[in-house]
Amino acid sequence: MSLILVSARERDPIVLRHLMELYRYDFSELDGSDVGEGGEFGYRYLDAYWTESERHAFLFQVERRWAGFALVRSGAPHDLAEFFVMRKYRRRGIGRSAAQEVFRRFPGRWQVRQRSYNPAATTFWREAIPAPYTETVTDDEVTQEFEWRS
Repeated sequence: MSLILVSARERDPIVLRHLMELYRYDFSELDGSDVGEGGEFGYRYLDAYWTESERHAFLFQVERRWAGFALVRSGAPHDLAEFFVMRKYRRRGIGRSAAQEVFRRFPGRWQVRQRSYNPAATTFWREAIPAPYTETVTDDEVTQEFEWRS
């Protein structure tokens, strides 16, 4: 399967909005969130990815079909704010490939965080992040920190 990672700024932002709804729907099973009065979950920071230079939104495609997205805040360290792979494409190496392509675009220090109530995400990131990394676990969150060298 061929993976293509594209900047969301080069595409219609509606694609990312729709994928974000699917992501938030999946996540609602874990965090108990509900849709708002307009019937959407929404994501309060999404518009900032078109206006703030340190925020970067990426979409990924598999065989020319939308498969997910990554939201990055560049800085020291870079932060993978959100990451989503549609269920159809999970457990096929797509997520790992997409994550590594995102990391390649921003060499340097990284942090990846997961909510403690999402152990499947923690399992994924422990396998997808290159060793060595350090991991911090609190009651609310698991964080991996590592260096990506191009």
